[in-house]
Amino acid sequence: MSDVNDDYEPAAELFKALSSSSRLALLTLLASAPQTVTELAAASGLSQPLVSQHLKTLRTAGLVSVERIGREARYDVADRHVTHIVEDAMAHALEGPAHTV
Repeated sequence: MSDVNDDYEPAAELFKALSSSSRLALLTLLASAPQTVTELAAASGLSQPLVSQHLKTLRTAGLVSVERIGREARYDVADRHVTHIVEDAMAHALEGPAHTV
């Protein structure tokens, strides 16, 4: 018999990958168009090594894909559901504290 928490483990792993504000920003940038590490670093203000580190985490979680063209690697969102999760989380966070009736 499996533990009910086992059912939630994949979602928990997804939220771990999304737990960095930098990774959320990178996913938001990638939602508009595939980009290289250099382009993402320039757009985000993060260093190239840090962008690469975050992209590795996102790739491991299956949230971004990479396409190599010659020496260039372009990253893209692997699953558009993730961009909706990020958008919903941002909208929720910007609403401020919940009001009780």
